[in-house]
Amino acid sequence: MKLKEHRREGVVVLVAKGRILGGSDTQLLESTIKELIDTGVRRVVLDLADVTLVNSSGLGSIISSHSSLRKAGGDLKLLNVSNKIESLLIITKLVTVFDSYRSEDEAVAAFGDRSG
Repeated sequence: MKLKEHRREGVVVLVAKGRILGGSDTQLLESTIKELIDTGVRRVVLDLADVTLVNSSGLGSIISSHSSLRKAGGDLKLLNVSNKIESLLIITKLVTVFDSYRSEDEAVAAFGDRSG
């Protein structure tokens, strides 16, 4: 997996590309989230449009990233969740844990005017 980052209205948008299958993929996501938290970032959108596959380890990494941000007083929102990944979230009953959006505008706006 590769991650690209851009900022918009105080929100960091992480654009993931490839597969999130564990090992270096999950380490990259979790370390990136930790670095963002360490620099004061609390609002993150994870864009999954170009993610082709997520397994249980990858899902665990997304959950861990979400939990880390929540503990720091922030949040992680998902963007462009494919039908396959959405099915995985439904099966694991995690669909209620994550806020998911179809457009970056909606995801960023969902944070409102809170700083972070």
